[in-house]
Amino acid sequence: MKLSVLANLYGSKPLDEALKIISSLGVHSVEIGAGGYPGKDHCNPAELLSDEKKYDEFVATFKKYDVEICALACHGNPVHPDKAIAKSFDEDMRNAILLAEKLGVDTIIGFSGCPGSDPYAKLPSWVTCPWPDDFLATLEYQWNDVMIPYWKEMVEFAKSHKVTKIALEMHPGFCVYNPETLLKLRAAVGDVIGANFDPSHLIWQGMNPVAAIRALAGAIYHVHAKDTKIDDINTAVNGVLDTKHYGDELNRSWIFRTVGYGHGEEYWRALVSTLRLVGYDKVLSIEHEDSLMTIDEGLKKAVDFLDKVMIKEEKPCGMRWA
Repeated sequence: MKLSVLANLYGSKPLDEALKIISSLGVHSVEIGAGGYPGKDHCNPAELLSDEKKYDEFVATFKKYDVEICALACHGNPVHPDKAIAKSFDEDMRNAILLAEKLGVDTIIGFSGCPGSDPYAKLPSWVTCPWPDDFLATLEYQWNDVMIPYWKEMVEFAKSHKVTKIALEMHPGFCVYNPETLLKLRAAVGDVIGANFDPSHLIWQGMNPVAAIRALAGAIYHVHAKDTKIDDINTAVNGVLDTKHYGDELNRSWIFRTVGYGHGEEYWRALVSTLRLVGYDKVLSIEHEDSLMTIDEGLKKAVDFLDKVMIKEEKPCGMRWA
């Protein structure tokens, strides 16, 4: 298992400077934003695909700092009911796949997206309960008419360009938001679809990440290292569904934290160990979204914390005592 960083946390800095900082912390693998919500500050696939000189410079920068690209991040909503918005996210995803093929990267990170409630909707509609019956009708339309057809076609596009893993982040607000919905889409469109396992989004929904990992055995393609702190007082009053701004930390039911500041070492040791138990042994990619810490401090603390809990060496091939 290796440490990685979602490098768009340093999107305001040139790629060279970002990689210099990250590699100085002993991290030599990165996940690069390549469109959608992560942006294209360090990596504009359309540009790199059309300009060989810029592509060569891009690749050379990673070699300079001995850093590998473990995945391209292209989170978006390619099934948005606004056709122009959907097209933009779809184009970003396709260009990211084409660039991944050229780079020899086999993993794209993204969101499932969320359609509207019906063919005439203008905004996405995330369903969280089965009644009134309108919500079940919405789910039927979203899955059968939009989600499954779209992702079937995208999976075929990815396979034709040697991208074998589309790791969808289970995120509230989108149709895939927990293990059940991830596995539902995977069963419908094929095993190119897997999970980007980000425990932070599961924690605030009340899930146990260790149990979720076990349920997703064989379907975890990437892991984000990000924590969440539940505010017991605010949650006791208002529950975990919270639409207050992320900046209103004191009054929210939960906030994102650097790993170790939502849960301690024992919690993360169990999470990392369970990943190995189900056969995942790739990267833990640090995603910094802790609003109480600067990027530099949050990243350094995450690296130091994970260095203590990660299982770094290959799984032993034998047990001499057994």
